[in-house]
Amino acid sequence: MEESPYVVFLGFALVWVMLGLGGLFLLIRSEGQPTKVPPAALIVVVPILIAFAIALTFGALSM
Repeated sequence: MEESPYVVFLGFALVWVMLGLGGLFLLIRSEGQPTKVPPAALIVVVPILIAFAIALTFGALSM
C-alpha cells in the first residue's frame, strides 16, 4: 500500500503525456502538414525514452 500514491501519480502523468501528444498531433494535422517523422527526431527521442524507462525501472526496483 505504500506505493499506491506513486502509481496514481504515474498514471496521471502518463494520461497527461498522452493528451499532450494527441494535441500536438492534432495541431500538426490541422495546419495541413504531413505527419512524417524525420529520422533526426528518432535520434533525439529514442535515448530520452530509454533513459526514462531505465530511471522508472531503477526507481521501482529500489522501493
